[in-house]
Amino acid sequence: MYDHLLLPTDMSPGVDRAIAHAIDAAQRYDAELHILYVVDADAYSSYPGDEYVHEFEGLESALEQAGENAVTEVSDAAATANVETVTEIRHGVPHEEILTYIDEADIDLTVVGSKNRSGEYRQLLGSVAERVATHAERPVTIVKTPVEDAA
Repeated sequence: MYDHLLLPTDMSPGVDRAIAHAIDAAQRYDAELHILYVVDADAYSSYPGDEYVHEFEGLESALEQAGENAVTEVSDAAATANVETVTEIRHGVPHEEILTYIDEADIDLTVVGSKNRSGEYRQLLGSVAERVATHAERPVTIVKTPVEDAA
């Protein structure tokens, strides 16, 4: 049923449930798991650049390294479960890049993690998971994590 699954990740607290779910689904369907990390362009484009996050690296470079670490960590966990992976780092607006990747890589199912927050919080800020689920033309599974478990 599914040959290509996508797990977009930012390795924020609470994404562990989505990782486990995506790896399990990939095993069950003998599917290839695509792991995507989007470096949020807004995070570094609004940064003045006068200071450095690390001694020799700017914010963009630090975010890229965080992305590399994230996809490697998930890829290693998937390899332990004998799941084939494809990893990708992109720059841009997270939900837009995820939606573009779904189409480009012919993804059959996307598994996204989301913290289960109150309605007021969600109305004020929305979420990447919500935007992906609303705009994707292919199946999306949202794996929720209660806020207290995500801390």
